[in-house]
Amino acid sequence: MDKPEQDAYGRMAYRGLIAWPERLQREAPLLLRALGGPSRRVLDLGCGSGEHSRFLAAQGFEVTGLDASASQVQAAREADPTGRYLQASLTALPVADLAPQGAALCVGNTLPHLGEEAELMAFFTGLAACLAPGAPFLLQLLNYDRILDRGERTFPLVLRPGAAEGEDTLFLRLMTHHGEGRLTFTPATLRHRPGAVPPLELLAAEEVSLRGWRRAEVEALLQESGFRLRETLGTMTGEAWSPTSSDLVVIAERA
Repeated sequence: MDKPEQDAYGRMAYRGLIAWPERLQREAPLLLRALGGPSRRVLDLGCGSGEHSRFLAAQGFEVTGLDASASQVQAAREADPTGRYLQASLTALPVADLAPQGAALCVGNTLPHLGEEAELMAFFTGLAACLAPGAPFLLQLLNYDRILDRGERTFPLVLRPGAAEGEDTLFLRLMTHHGEGRLTFTPATLRHRPGAVPPLELLAAEEVSLRGWRRAEVEALLQESGFRLRETLGTMTGEAWSPTSSDLVVIAERA
C-alpha cells in the first residue's frame, strides 16, 4: 500500500479476513524458488500486517517489511515484535538504509496504488538501487488485463467466522471503472447476525483510487528501470499466464 497521507486501511482488519496458513502453504514453493538470490536479505514491499515477512523469516530469510500504511505497520509489529517493519513509501525507498538486498517481493493489491507511470518508475528504479546485481524480484498483482477487458466489478465474497458465536464476518470488494485503467476500489466489512435486527451490519468501508496495470505496461517499465525479465506466470502456484488468468506474476532480476 502506498500514499501514507491516505491511510484508508486503518479500519480494515485484513489479518482475520484471509485464510493465511492455507494461502502461504499454496504459495510457498514459488516463494522459495523465486527468492533464492545472492543473499538471504529480502524486502517485503507493501508488507501489510506482515504474514509473508513472518513466513519467510521462519524459512531463514532476513526480512525487512515496508508499508506506507502506519496502521498496517503497527499491526505487523504487534504480531511480530522482533521483526523489522518500516513505514515508507514505495516511491521513495530508503535506499541508503536497505542496500544491498538479495531479493524482494511485492504481492497483493499493492502496485495498483501507484497511479502514474512516473510513480512506477520511481518505485522500480529505487528498488533496483536497493538490490544486489542478479537479485530476484517477485511481483504479483491481480490480472488487470482480464478485469479491464471484462469490466469486472466485484471479487468473490469472503466469509469468515465472526467474533461471537453464531456471527459471520463478510468482506466485500467492489470496483468502479473510470476508463484508462482508473478504478475506485471499495472494500467493506460487514457483520451477519442471524435473527438480529438488522441481520446485516456495516462495520467499515473505504474508497481507494487504483490504477489497473496491464502486463505489457508492467514488464516494459521493469525493463526500463534496470530489470531483466525471467518468467511471467498467471498464479502464485505456477500456472502459465493467459489473458484470463487470475493473477499477473512477474519474476525479474536486477540487471
